[in-house]
Amino acid sequence: MKIRVQRPRLLAGGVTLVLALTLSACGDGEGASGGDEIHVLVYGDATNKVEKKLVDSFNKTSDVKVVLDTIPGADYQQKLQTIISTPQAPDVFFNWGGGSIQPYVKAGLLMPLDDFIAKDPGLKDNFLPSVFNTAVVDGASYGVPMRGTQPVLLFHNKQVLRDAGVEAPKTWDDLLAAVKTLKGKGVTPIALGGGDKWTTMMWFEYLYDRVAGPELFQKALDGDKAAWESADSKKALSMIRELVGAGAFGTNFDSVKFTDGGSPALLSSGKAAFELMGSWAYATQQDADKEFAEKNLGYSAFPAIAGGKGDAANLVGNTNNFYSVLKKTKHPEEVAAFLKLMYSDQFVEEQLAVGNLPTTVNTEKFLPGSANPEYSAYQFDLVKNAPSFQVSWDQAYPPAAITPIHTAVQQFFSGQIDEGGFIQAMQALPTV
Repeated sequence: MKIRVQRPRLLAGGVTLVLALTLSACGDGEGASGGDEIHVLVYGDATNKVEKKLVDSFNKTSDVKVVLDTIPGADYQQKLQTIISTPQAPDVFFNWGGGSIQPYVKAGLLMPLDDFIAKDPGLKDNFLPSVFNTAVVDGASYGVPMRGTQPVLLFHNKQVLRDAGVEAPKTWDDLLAAVKTLKGKGVTPIALGGGDKWTTMMWFEYLYDRVAGPELFQKALDGDKAAWESADSKKALSMIRELVGAGAFGTNFDSVKFTDGGSPALLSSGKAAFELMGSWAYATQQDADKEFAEKNLGYSAFPAIAGGKGDAANLVGNTNNFYSVLKKTKHPEEVAAFLKLMYSDQFVEEQLAVGNLPTTVNTEKFLPGSANPEYSAYQFDLVKNAPSFQVSWDQAYPPAAITPIHTAVQQFFSGQIDEGGFIQAMQALPTV
């Protein structure tokens, strides 16, 4: 397996909408929490239940207690940027590695973890190297994998497809035909939480990969702005326009969100047939509608595109999420001890129980005990066999590019800008 480590992204998700603890509790006025507490800041979603269990386990034996703080998924990135250099900064925080943490590394805010690893090589050796290296910046390690790998899959409602006589599409033509059939049945073919914007971006990521291969995006990321105006880029955009024009997403997709449970509910209720989403969608559905997750939630890889340069086995999504450490933490030894839980048997078993797929070297032996062994094995094989695993655009670029990327994909989808406008917007992005 060759995982293409670019710089990960994806607002991994679920539906938790309440701050577990106020951010004002995160600091003591010196940039990281003091006293007898370690504040760990995470993306608020269905996986928080696992993180809470790990925190509880740690706190049973540690004099310095971990406090888990959450920010709702839709607000996480923006609020993290707001507090990361303030007295409210946490000791440890959730991120996507690479591009998402590079500005913080350059600002001198993060602690290199090489000393931790020297004392406990398992902090590195217990994870797949291609995943661990995503959080290596300028030769130093700045993150320990947590949660799991998160390829983007095409989920579907099995009952809706059965009723319509439609199968999960293997090719782009299959998808277009399914859209036509489903529309005729009065079903929205594809649920899209366009109000979150990053959900819309997934369609661009896969279309560009399938049409042009992963090389086009890598060229653009490396500063070759001409890549965006290439023939392959324009072809991918024309196919996106064709899908939207066919009514695949209905008419109100920009008023629906994934992060508040809107688009998952469309899928589980049978009002929509498909949803392109990260693998965490299983955990989200399991949390919101366990019966649907167990009986009628189906999944498949993104369709192949005839004549495309990208391998049909290529993936986009998150190689993993990571925990990084603020340099000013007053409890580095306790933080290191907490990070060790990220490769524990409990961690692997708890993550698998909610449908996540950890990237520890021993994950495979625990697959039979997951929430859905078939689903976990399917994901594992996809990741293991992927020629390329391209992480999402808005985490490949530095954080300053997130809003421009989201705006461009939303405006193109809704017809506010044409191909030329989209290309210009992408050429104007800041590079790493």
